[in-house]
Amino acid sequence: MFDSEIRHCPTIIYRPIRPADLQVLEQIHASLFPIRYEREFFLKVVNGQGIVSWGAVDISRPDGHVDELIGFVTTRTIAVKESEITDLIGFGTLRKDQTLVYILTLGVVEQYRNLGTASSLVREVIKYASSVTSCRAVYLHVIAYNQPAIHFYQKMQFRLVRRLSNFYYINEQHYDSFLFMYYVNGGRSPCSPLDVLAAFAAYFMSLLRMLIAKLWKGGDNRNSRWSRCKENHSLGLTQNKRILNAENDICQNV
Repeated sequence: MFDSEIRHCPTIIYRPIRPADLQVLEQIHASLFPIRYEREFFLKVVNGQGIVSWGAVDISRPDGHVDELIGFVTTRTIAVKESEITDLIGFGTLRKDQTLVYILTLGVVEQYRNLGTASSLVREVIKYASSVTSCRAVYLHVIAYNQPAIHFYQKMQFRLVRRLSNFYYINEQHYDSFLFMYYVNGGRSPCSPLDVLAAFAAYFMSLLRMLIAKLWKGGDNRNSRWSRCKENHSLGLTQNKRILNAENDICQNV
């Protein structure tokens, strides 16, 4: 299907995966992953049934296979509330319409690795997720021993947010998984205890400023009544009031 090495300068483009890609898609998955996928999965991919995908093809191949897949990424959109990671999406983003894009599979044939193909495929996913206003993050799982994949996603600015024990069961053996996330459209990780404390402190300070403002307002009213009796004190009181208001304005801007 592919030469053992590339003997030309490839020109790679990215397009949706099509029904004609079915056989090659199955072959590449079988060669890259220890998990065997059912035929139904591939049929859903090539027909776009609940799965959004991108394929990479080398349109400069001298063997004539210019529209044959050399890489792919498959994704599925999931409602936040129906996912297993609702606790990893920031407060205030759990409305019914909020979604996530989950990367199901990503792969590039060996001859086309280290050319930026996988990075370009992931960028297509991020661009797509960013265009969906309800989407808050792209996420995926990586088997714990796959160091190249872990480094790849870290390089792509994904955040390693959780380790899941015994997530995979392959050939009668359990393996841990790392969960990676890339937030989009204002999505964010949950507040840490320090963030919660800072938010409470800010709220307390705003209440304190309001109370001080009310007290000074009451003081100004009393000063105005006093100024009618003691007119000679009015200049000093007015100057003091301006200084206090200026200080309050600075606090609000900060």
